[in-house]
Amino acid sequence: MNATQHRLPQLIIFDCDGVLVDSEPIAAKVLADFITERGRPTDSQECLAEFTGLSIERVGEIIRSDWGVELEPDFVEQLRPLDRAAFKAHLKPLPGARDTIARLQSAGIKVCVASSGRPEKIHYSLSITGLLDLFEGHLFSAVVVRHGKPAPDLFLFAAAQMDVAPAQCCVIEDSIAGVKAAKSAAMQVMAFCGGSHADDAHQQKLAAAAPDRLFDELAELPRLIGLS
Repeated sequence: MNATQHRLPQLIIFDCDGVLVDSEPIAAKVLADFITERGRPTDSQECLAEFTGLSIERVGEIIRSDWGVELEPDFVEQLRPLDRAAFKAHLKPLPGARDTIARLQSAGIKVCVASSGRPEKIHYSLSITGLLDLFEGHLFSAVVVRHGKPAPDLFLFAAAQMDVAPAQCCVIEDSIAGVKAAKSAAMQVMAFCGGSHADDAHQQKLAAAAPDRLFDELAELPRLIGLS
């Protein structure tokens, strides 16, 4: 798709992890260590391949049912301080994130975040990377909808909250589940491959999900949607 042949979107919906902040490898390492300690050896690469884009609740379901690991009922609460410590030490924004969002906003385009992460995780990640103020509280988590990605519920909820029709939205995603969710919501979707976890294999899987475009530099987004 040549985005310049279409009207500018009224709303850009950003995923958070792997799109705005380079968190996927950090979180995958924390999760891999946690699972390995419970008797099922794994590593960050396997966790990235299996779980990128899914809510932690869905991740837990898969680990229990498919991997046969007995997770504690409060495993999410146990993971939270581990993630926070790792993020505080290592988390960075993706290059160009702040300038790109500011450019979109200066052109009158609305922006929001719609992530599978829990609200406190989204808030913390954007806060420590200096991006939180750009979104003016427009942060939407999958916990507010019945079905997370790859269902369209979260993106449709975000669009409704921002008072924009789905056809006027463009979603920026780094996961197969997210691309599928955006397409199911009848929204334009661009797959971002600039995160450090987006190796060749991941990019091939993203391409197979048939987004409208793949790109790897956030600074290119304004041009790609048709801003001069």
